[in-house]
Amino acid sequence: MKNSLLSSLIASLLSLLFLQQAAAQFQPDRLLFGVAYYDEYMPYERLDKDVQMMKEAGINVVRIAESTWGTLEPQEGVFDFSHIDRVLKAMNDAGIKVIIGTPTYAVPTWLVKKHPDVLAITPRGQNQYGARQNMDITNPYFLEAAENVIRKLLAHVKDHPAVIGYQVDNETKSYETSGPNVQKQFVAYMKAKFPSLDSLNKAFGLDYWSNRINNWDDFPSANGSINASLSAEFRKFQRSLVTSYLAWQAKIVREYKKPSQFITQNFDLEWRGYSYGIQPDVDHFAAAKALDIAGIDIYHPSQNSLTGTEISFGGDVARSMKGGQNYLVIETEAQGFAEWVPFPGQLRLQAFSHLASGANMVSYWHWHSLHNAIETYWKGLLSHDFEPNPTYEEAKTIGADFRRLSPHLLNLKKQNRVAILFSNEALTAFNSFPIGSENYNTILRPMYDAFYRMNVGVDLIDPSTTELEKYKLIVVPALYAAPDSLLRRLNNYVRNGGQAVFTFKSGFSNENVKVRTVRQPGIISEACGVTYSQFTNPGNEVSLKGNPFHVGPEQNKVHKWMELLQPTTARVLAWYDHPYWGKYAAITQNNYGKGLATYIGCLTSNEVTEKILENAVKAAGLWGKDQDLKFPVILKSGVNGLGKTVRYYLNYSGQPQTVLYPYKKATKLLSGAALPPQTKLVLPPWGFEIIEEQ
Repeated sequence: MKNSLLSSLIASLLSLLFLQQAAAQFQPDRLLFGVAYYDEYMPYERLDKDVQMMKEAGINVVRIAESTWGTLEPQEGVFDFSHIDRVLKAMNDAGIKVIIGTPTYAVPTWLVKKHPDVLAITPRGQNQYGARQNMDITNPYFLEAAENVIRKLLAHVKDHPAVIGYQVDNETKSYETSGPNVQKQFVAYMKAKFPSLDSLNKAFGLDYWSNRINNWDDFPSANGSINASLSAEFRKFQRSLVTSYLAWQAKIVREYKKPSQFITQNFDLEWRGYSYGIQPDVDHFAAAKALDIAGIDIYHPSQNSLTGTEISFGGDVARSMKGGQNYLVIETEAQGFAEWVPFPGQLRLQAFSHLASGANMVSYWHWHSLHNAIETYWKGLLSHDFEPNPTYEEAKTIGADFRRLSPHLLNLKKQNRVAILFSNEALTAFNSFPIGSENYNTILRPMYDAFYRMNVGVDLIDPSTTELEKYKLIVVPALYAAPDSLLRRLNNYVRNGGQAVFTFKSGFSNENVKVRTVRQPGIISEACGVTYSQFTNPGNEVSLKGNPFHVGPEQNKVHKWMELLQPTTARVLAWYDHPYWGKYAAITQNNYGKGLATYIGCLTSNEVTEKILENAVKAAGLWGKDQDLKFPVILKSGVNGLGKTVRYYLNYSGQPQTVLYPYKKATKLLSGAALPPQTKLVLPPWGFEIIEEQ
C-alpha cells in the first residue's frame, strides 16, 4: 500500500488551497446539452444508431464510465477499455464531446471477495454486496484499488480529443461509514481538536449519564451516543471524510488532465422522493474547492406538480458553491419515474429554467431506459423500445435552440442582493432535536420558496463567507448551533446597515451544540432587541392576534413551536392570541445601528412567512418591477457574455399568462421579434419567453 489513509487525507487537505489556485477556469464555447450514456448496458448493438439519434436531438456531450468498474477491471489488474474506446471513437467522429467519470462509486465483486472489509460498517452493521455506494471510503484497500483504476483509466483516455472534462466519483457521501477504523480516525481527529480530555468533557457535557471519557483508549464508538455534541461532531467528521476523499481524487485527476479540461462532481441534495434541501452528509462549499466547476443533480416533481422551485434551489446552491460561477446540471430527469413523464412543453420549460439560474449544461440521466435491475422504471430520454417518443421529439427542439442561442444564453451572470445563510453544523444540531416532523430543511425551504414565488433572486451562503456586506438582506433560518464569532458578525452586519431575518432557535447553542446559559436568543439579542426564557408547543390553539399579515384564518395559526418573546428595544409585529400567552410577542423587529433585524419566534404558515419576507425585501429597498409578477410567472435575469441583460419569463402553469414587459427595447430571442417597452407578453401553458435587452 502506497500511503496510509491518514497521510493521504492530510495530504489531500493540505493540497486544497493549491488545487483551488491552480485550477484552470473552464470556459465552454457553447451551451452543453447532454445525456449519460451506458453502451455496456445495451441489450444489443446500436451505438451507431444512438449517435445518429443524439445528433438529431442536438446532444453535444455525453457522460460515460462512472458506473461500471467491474466491466473496466473485470479482475484485479486486468483492464478492458474496449467499451470506452468504441464510445469515444463514435462520439468523436460525430463531434460529440465526452465527460469521463471515475468509476469508484460501485465496487467490483473481486475487490469485495479479496477484502470484505471494503464494505462499510454502519450503525446497522456491515453492508452487503449488491447496492452501489456500499463501501468505506476510508478503507485503505478500497483507496488503493480506486487509485489504481483511476490512474489506468485516465492514462488511457487523457489524450483523446473528445474528452472535455472529468467527474470524480458520483453523488459522493460518507455512506454512514462508522466502523472501528473510522472510530479510530475520529479519536485522532478529536485529539487534534481538544488539548485534553478535560476540555473535551467540559465542551460536550459528557458528565451526563456517565458519558465522561477519562482515557483516550476508552473512547467509545460515536454510533450509540445520546450526546448531541459528540454525535454532531462525528457527523462533521464524516463530512470532512467526503471533502478529503473528493480532493484526493481531484488531485489524481489533475496529474493527467489538460489545462483546457475541467474537474467536476455531481453533488446531490437532501432527497424526499426528489431533490429538496441542503445535503446533510456533504459540506458542498468545502468539497467544491478542489473542483474547477460545480456540478449538481436536480430531480423534481413534474406534471401538475411542476413549480420549478427545485430547479431554482439546486441551481442557486450550485452557483453559490463557487462564488457565483456558472455550473453544470450533470443529472436531471427526461422521463424519470412514471409520475414525472412531462406534459407537452414541460421538458423545454425545465431545460431553459436551468439556464435561467446560471447553468451552462443540462444533461439527462439518462439516454436510454434500462431493461433490468433496480432502475428499470427510471426511464431515460428514450423508452425501453429505443424509438423516438414525444419527450425525445421535444428534446430535439431544445438542442436546436441551445445551438442557435448559445452566444446569448451562455455564462449568464447573476448579482443577487439577498442571501440565505445556511449551516451544515446547524442542520445536524437542529435535526438532533427536531420539532415534531419539522427538520432544518423544512424551515429553510419555505423561506427560499417565498423569495422564489415573489421573483427575488437569492444566493446561498455558509459561515465561511467573508462577504456578508455585499447583501442588503440576509435570512438566517434555525441557526441552532453557531460560534460566538459568527453571531457577532451577524450583529455587526446589522449594525453597519444590513437587514437580517432570524427564525426561532437561532443562536440557541454554541458550536459544540451546548445550549448557551444566557437568556435566549443569546448574542443576537443585541441586534434583535428581544429575549425569551420559555417556549411551548401551541398545538392547534394559537393564532396571531388581529391577523396582522392579512391571511386566512387557518394560515394565521402558529404551528408546533412558539417562543414567548419579551421585547427589550424591539417593536412587536405580531402578538400571540391566547388567554395566557397573549402577553408575549411572536414576531418582532428592531432598529439596531444603521440596520434592521426581524425575529420570528414561532413556526408560521408559508403564507405568513411570505408576508414577513415581502416586508423585509421592501424595507431593504429591493422591491422593484420584477416583484409585480408572482408565481406561476417566474422571472429570472442576468447579464450574458455579450454584456446584455437577459430576462427569462417562465410560466409554471397549464394556463396562458399575460404579463407586461416594463423594460427598455429588447429582442425576443426565441422568435427574433422586436419587443418595445410596455408590451404585453403572452406566455402559453408551460411556456416561456427569453428577452435580450438591446
